[in-house]
Amino acid sequence: MRLWSLHPQYLDSRGLVALWREALLAQAVLLGRTKGYRHHPQLSRFRDRNDPPASIAAYLTAVYQEAIVRRYNFDAGRIVSSGPAGRIDVSAGQIAFEWAHLMKKLAHRAPVLRQRWGSVKTPSPHPLFRVVEGKVAAWERP
Repeated sequence: MRLWSLHPQYLDSRGLVALWREALLAQAVLLGRTKGYRHHPQLSRFRDRNDPPASIAAYLTAVYQEAIVRRYNFDAGRIVSSGPAGRIDVSAGQIAFEWAHLMKKLAHRAPVLRQRWGSVKTPSPHPLFRVVEGKVAAWERP
């Protein structure tokens, strides 16, 4: 499971579809609707919030909005929200780690996108996240 801290605009089509599916799975976990992935390390940043389902719903909403921009047919009805969600801090080190990881993926899967985004020095985070100073997250498995 990879719940990118990066803005979904940077993902190729395969990546965006995979992110949608994985975030829906994360939502099911946080709502107690599945037994799998309950201890996945990336879920900690959602689970640590006052309202985890609201946080994952906000995450999914931004992914859905990117899908709309691309004219994909994602079902917004699958997003379950329980209230407003505040922004989540993500470290600059985590953003840098994910950016390098994504650039490697795009080099193989979508070289045109890799070239398009290759000059970006400071990628935008997913709208749910606020970038703060720091190293790669403790839950990351580099």
